[in-house]
Amino acid sequence: MAEIIALRFEQHHSGLGVQCSSPRISWTFSAVDESIHDWQQSQYEICVRRETGLPEYFVIRSPDSSLVPWPSRPLQSREQAQVRVRVCGSWMDRKTRRAHSDWSAWSSWAPVECSLLSSQDWIAVPISNPSAPLSHEDEPLRPLLFRKAFELPATFGPVQRARLYITAFGVYRAYLNGCRIGNHEMSPGWTSYRHRLAYQVFDVNSLIATEGSNVLSVEVAEGWYAGRLGFDGGKRHIYGDRLAVMAQLEVDGLAAGRFTVASDISWKCHPSPIVNSEIYNGETYDARAERDDWNQYGPSYVDPDWETVSILDFPRSRLHTPNAPPARITETLAPQKIFTTPSGRIILDFGQNLVGKLLVRSLTLPVNATVSFIHAEVIEDDGELGTRPLRGAKCVDTVISSGQPLIDWSPKFTFHGFRFVQVDGWDPRMEKSWKSNIQALVIHTDFKRTGQFECSNMAINQLHHNACWSMRGNFLSIPTDCPQRDERLGWTGDIQVFGPSATFLYDVVGMLSEWMEDVAYEQSDNNGVPPLVVPNILDHVWPSIPQALWGDVVIILPWVLYMSSGDRDILYRQYPSMTSWLDQGVRRGKDGLWDPEIWQLGDWLDPQAPPDEPGDCRTNGTLVADAYLVYVTSLMAKIALILEREMESTHYSSKAQRLRALFQDKYITSSGLIVGDSQTAYSLAIVFGLLSTQLQLDTARRQLSARVRMAKFRVSTGFAGTPVVLKALSETDNLSLAYRMLLEDGCPSWLYPITMGATTVWERWDSMLPNGYINPGQMTSFNHYALGSVVNWLHETVGGLRALDAGWKTALVSPQPGGSLTYAAVSYESVYGHWSCQWKLLRDGDRDEVVTLCLDLIVPPNCRAVVRVQTDEDGFSKLEESVGSGKYHWEISFFPWSWPPQATAPFITNPGKHMD
Repeated sequence: MAEIIALRFEQHHSGLGVQCSSPRISWTFSAVDESIHDWQQSQYEICVRRETGLPEYFVIRSPDSSLVPWPSRPLQSREQAQVRVRVCGSWMDRKTRRAHSDWSAWSSWAPVECSLLSSQDWIAVPISNPSAPLSHEDEPLRPLLFRKAFELPATFGPVQRARLYITAFGVYRAYLNGCRIGNHEMSPGWTSYRHRLAYQVFDVNSLIATEGSNVLSVEVAEGWYAGRLGFDGGKRHIYGDRLAVMAQLEVDGLAAGRFTVASDISWKCHPSPIVNSEIYNGETYDARAERDDWNQYGPSYVDPDWETVSILDFPRSRLHTPNAPPARITETLAPQKIFTTPSGRIILDFGQNLVGKLLVRSLTLPVNATVSFIHAEVIEDDGELGTRPLRGAKCVDTVISSGQPLIDWSPKFTFHGFRFVQVDGWDPRMEKSWKSNIQALVIHTDFKRTGQFECSNMAINQLHHNACWSMRGNFLSIPTDCPQRDERLGWTGDIQVFGPSATFLYDVVGMLSEWMEDVAYEQSDNNGVPPLVVPNILDHVWPSIPQALWGDVVIILPWVLYMSSGDRDILYRQYPSMTSWLDQGVRRGKDGLWDPEIWQLGDWLDPQAPPDEPGDCRTNGTLVADAYLVYVTSLMAKIALILEREMESTHYSSKAQRLRALFQDKYITSSGLIVGDSQTAYSLAIVFGLLSTQLQLDTARRQLSARVRMAKFRVSTGFAGTPVVLKALSETDNLSLAYRMLLEDGCPSWLYPITMGATTVWERWDSMLPNGYINPGQMTSFNHYALGSVVNWLHETVGGLRALDAGWKTALVSPQPGGSLTYAAVSYESVYGHWSCQWKLLRDGDRDEVVTLCLDLIVPPNCRAVVRVQTDEDGFSKLEESVGSGKYHWEISFFPWSWPPQATAPFITNPGKHMD
């Protein structure tokens, strides 16, 4: 019998502070016993227990277990309810071959609590320092301390519930009676502040003192709100030049009603001992200015230096609580070694390129002494710290000593991308246990890991590992391009190509669906054109530039999120953004395709492009744009149909057919040759279905094969071609070429960085040159996830697991062993439960031609799998079944593809070595 192991509300990470009065409910099933097959839910019962009144029971005859409607009356602001579920299902007993039907046990109670659903629920106002600094155009704002002392009434009695609702103009940390509230980093996070401002809800029951004094205190730094953002010097105060906090503490007594402490004119403020804290440049902490008791004492605390705050206008943007989990410290790494450079600098090596900051457990220096920590990703070929790729970001954290021991110091309001840290002014080896005394704190949005992959090739495993680390480092509040230099922006093109990989690896639906809301808001400010980065802080550099692939994120990413989660509301919410892009934002020529006069980023970072001209691609940018236009228009027809907009679906379907015909006339000959004759051009045409005849498809297959062989299996694609080239090969019976290309380790290739010791995915194929020098281009990051989009092919083709229906209700299980791999395993935690596919090849002694493919599959309850395995080069399908939930094992004869395929080299440069 299936067991319910997790209840969730909307896409919310915890259920506390849901911004919805009727939250949809989902539950996940545990794996069933091996004897149970094809378990299917037929009905469910939900029990809702409110704070007052009797429990309510609702029985619904439905197979749905994901995002089912809230059955009771809507919740009010602050209202809490407890929910539990049980289900009725039927299944087949594998041993007795008899059918059964029964109810499950009740799930555990899951709490859900609404946030403040209306701006009218706020009595707090934003408070800031008394006056704005007189001159600060080119200087960071000094962080501020805020505090409010209070006592509960003597007759208040026991506390029933205490909640803190809080946000900031900047980033904040809050304390109650000296104890830090929560473990969030860089809250409230980065949103399009002019449209949406996030706030957090904290349960602070255990921190309230019912007798005597309390003090609520908050420290605020500039963060993304007022700090410098963007390259080429960047821009400050994009959203405002005043730091502020808005906090509302509500304490409910069992018998005494509600006691509220809200930010208002009665609060006090003071400059922080943190002199400055910037995202790009790092943080400077002056321990001499520290007041250890600033966040602890009650009403008796008096300090003439503390000033009365000023009141700012209430936010005009929509206040909301995020569905996505906050950024947190998710892992702690010790340094792997410490060494001295040729110039005498002390360097810590953490062995992994990461995003976060340092923690120093104990640091003792003379008064006024200074120690600096300089962060970077690589070591230069001369043995010194490689800071040039950081461009205008200093990435330096500094401590000025008070002469007293500093315990557990870590920067509060900054983060860095680094593997190496140069320490100036202090030798960590002076401490007895230096490895445990100084550590790296890994920070990112604390999403749940959902997808796993491994195989028999260690280099490929490292590639997958690197993609995961790059995703972690670049998913800090928003999906960024890089985490280290003077950029760290939400580039729409990067996440568009990486979206399928991202949604498989981690549960990012809540985070990315909310980010897509910001995309829609900022798109509406730009006449239907999505900005290249969201939040849009580059409008003064590149105002309203329509770009395919980047702008197409408004259609492709919501579709990817829908397929991952089954949440149709994402499509519904984003639909106006999609139509605005296609009907208004795309700049068309007379034929309806893209205007060829508009320069396109296209196949950005083609490996043949010069270091200083990354847009100089071998594939025509307009061809790439037009291929994407046909694809997203076809996708719109599907989306409109799902949303029951039949007329619009017909409109976009016919439009896509016309655009497809125009694309063929413009770029493809009747025989199938494509303009440009590049890997990217053929791959897009194959994967996007732009070829109309078998002759064209056969030609494209041969030409793509020839281009791959001529390139000696090295990568010849950029942003547009990289996510699809292996898929195009495997879909056109060139699986052996796809594996050979995957396994290539010469530069440029996916495995080349592995040979150079990479622990994350690089921005350029050759961010580090084979001679050990850093690529001379200005854009040279060692932590970009976009080119790691190849891991989606690992999941779907090598591992053999892909969703067929939205939310993984049905999946295709179709592993395609190849190359030198003898084993692969892939698993995914879907909204229904655990999917797993594992295969291995067993050879019969010395007879290599006799191979058995052993395939193991786990299908979660309430789901089905289509199992399809091709066992020889001629396309004969040996195994094809449709199965329900359960555990399965197959052993079938397998005929390996010819290996290894040979490259094609010009005979004039390689006499005697020309190979077909």
